Amino acid sequence: MSHFSIAGLQLALPCGDNLATIGLEIAKTKKRFPWLNMIVLSELATYGPEKKYASALPNDAEKFYCQLAKEHNVWLIPGSLYEQVGDDIFNTTTVINNQGQVVDRYRKIYAFTPYEQGVSAGKDFVVFDVPQGRIGVAICYDLWFPEVARQMVSMGAEVLIYPTLTGTIDRSLEIILAQSTAITNQSYVLTVNAAGDLGYGQSVVVGPAGNIIYQAGSGAEIIPVEVDFALVQRNRERGLHGLGQPLKSFANTPVNFPCYQAEKHRISNKSNELKKLGPLVIPE
Repeated sequence: MSHFSIAGLQLALPCGDNLATIGLEIAKTKKRFPWLNMIVLSELATYGPEKKYASALPNDAEKFYCQLAKEHNVWLIPGSLYEQVGDDIFNTTTVINNQGQVVDRYRKIYAFTPYEQGVSAGKDFVVFDVPQGRIGVAICYDLWFPEVARQMVSMGAEVLIYPTLTGTIDRSLEIILAQSTAITNQSYVLTVNAAGDLGYGQSVVVGPAGNIIYQAGSGAEIIPVEVDFALVQRNRERGLHGLGQPLKSFANTPVNFPCYQAEKHRISNKSNELKKLGPLVIPE
């Protein structure tokens, strides 16, 4: 079988300890849809954007999620939380398999600077295998940077999952970005946003041809979908609608893009002109 079932939980959660509520929602979701293989929550779902809860991993919250995953026989990507590492704080999501084991952890590379202050940038990309195929995970603002998706796809990812926390008027743009990311990478893209006071909802699931499979409203929702890894492979083999084959074209280009090349003894070329844009600060 090439099918894998994923549910996004678009929940309206406050700032504070939401573990008990999330536990009940996961149990309810799995009971209602027992065929689910994975459940995904929104960015910072556990405690909200509260850095006072930052702690080293593994912590009690992660152990709680591991227990839930094993109890309900479901993979979990429980949104993210703030991880304390020395003097650094990272926005980190954990990938937990259906045996309750931590498979990997991803630290958000692009904090929503200058608004998301005091959060350090991760450096590593995370892809992981489920029995049917390979999945990549990143967080919210990472979607705005095509290099993140392209790196995950270059590592074999066929489904890209972005726990998200967007409570601003640019959510409509993120939906476009989800579609464009799916098209250029011939991948499924899921962005699971929060509802309520912290998020504008509108979580979206996009197919590997850029088609919107489902777009949520602004309230709390359970979003169960089935992805088909064979469809991704077929799409990449034959091209979008039997036409463009962007991944093959990218793999076969002789061009090494100068903006990504570091010169010897100098900072990378991309900074020469882009640095003229000025500092990354809140507009006045």
